Amino acid sequence: MDDQRLKQLLEEAKTIAVVGISSNPNKTANQIADYLLLQGYTVIPVNPTLETWNGRKVYPTVESIPGHIDIVDVFRRSEYLAGVAEDAVRHGDVGLIFNQLGLSSAEAERIARDAGIDYVENRCIYVEHARLIG
Repeated sequence: MDDQRLKQLLEEAKTIAVVGISSNPNKTANQIADYLLLQGYTVIPVNPTLETWNGRKVYPTVESIPGHIDIVDVFRRSEYLAGVAEDAVRHGDVGLIFNQLGLSSAEAERIARDAGIDYVENRCIYVEHARLIG
């Protein structure tokens, strides 16, 4: 995805589901979720093993989240990305799947693109947001 399109998606986004949120505040997923909150996004935590995160309800799956999701930001190992993409497709109203730095899956990309969902992999949403928006 080119910078202009990614910048547009980041600027227009309001809700970001963070898949792989953790009870450990030192985990990268949590640090980036905190950054996204500070940038004014509504962060929806996703982890089937947690009930709450920073006082927010945690959803077990993307599919279980009510309403539109602009971005699904994924912090799961690459072998799980196809399953997360399928989960996002089942949700039915997701704009972008964003897989964090070091994560990639040709199958997940195919699943997302076949469903008309924009797809980014092997990039950090924090770095891209700071670089493109500031």
